[in-house]
Amino acid sequence: MSLNKLFKATLSAAAIFAVAGTAAQAEEWKFAHEESPGDVQDLYAQEFKRLVEEKTNGDVTVTVYTYGQLGTENDITELTTAGAVQFSNASPGHLGTFVPEIQVFGVPYLLSQDNEVNKEVLSSSPTIYDGLSKDFESKGLKLYTMYPEGEMVWTTKKKVTQPSEFDGVKFRVMTSPILIESYESFGADPVALPWGEVYSGLQTSVIDAQVNPIFFIESAKFYEVTDYLIYAGQQQYTTTVVSNAAFYEGLSDERKDMLKEVKSELDDFIYEAQQKANAEALDRIKKAKPEIEVIRLNDEQRAAFKKASAGIGDSLVKEVGGDTEEVLKALRKEFGTEM
Repeated sequence: MSLNKLFKATLSAAAIFAVAGTAAQAEEWKFAHEESPGDVQDLYAQEFKRLVEEKTNGDVTVTVYTYGQLGTENDITELTTAGAVQFSNASPGHLGTFVPEIQVFGVPYLLSQDNEVNKEVLSSSPTIYDGLSKDFESKGLKLYTMYPEGEMVWTTKKKVTQPSEFDGVKFRVMTSPILIESYESFGADPVALPWGEVYSGLQTSVIDAQVNPIFFIESAKFYEVTDYLIYAGQQQYTTTVVSNAAFYEGLSDERKDMLKEVKSELDDFIYEAQQKANAEALDRIKKAKPEIEVIRLNDEQRAAFKKASAGIGDSLVKEVGGDTEEVLKALRKEFGTEM
């Protein structure tokens, strides 16, 4: 080999080792969520990725995993608890097996009808971040933030504006005691069914109705096998972002400060993003199925469903115990939705 070739080879080897050394020093954070690419949780995760990588000048890279890539909702929470995943979305309906008190967010009419109020409470509530967060920590999780993904909308095959009109309606719910009791109180016949069977269930009348945010109704095409979209104001689909507690505590003060900045910026971002995503999804549904009827219950109609479900909070308190009663009472005061 000539001296010139030897010199080039030496430079190439040095470059390879330099790149390898840089890659070895870079941190990779895994962020897993429960939805498909482009859905609300994915919008949050992708913006989290962008901000973290920007604020650390690429010293931290964030890899986002969408639904199913790392297993089920419970799987990704378990992976986060174990430290294999650094951040993940965990929604109350699934997180209840890990942190039972979080099920208070399934109580009908808990959140405000004003999203500015919801934003303030979910991003900075002392009840959540000084109280509930301790229940997360006891399970190896750090509660990073909470945010709503939009109003839960009923899709039905018949017009429903009062509890009596739910009589005989087979309503799909997740396998959650509080959800089952809630829809029984509304007057429906709840049916626990995996979400993967919801479309065919509606198509074959195994079920007559289901509930989800409008962006998910559009994404899953549930509107194709339903006749009404009903906004009753009973609930918003609320999710948490959690981190592995040991991982978070082991971060430098600089990294923790950076994550606080990211959270603050995302608090504004996600509210606007989910509103836009849901509005655009509703427009697409109307264009795809012009005959579908959109019903928004008025205050009097909503009051009837609120009254019918008034005992759900008490049932949850009896079922879960612990400090659930104090948490529920405090949150109702913060949201301004005292009974």
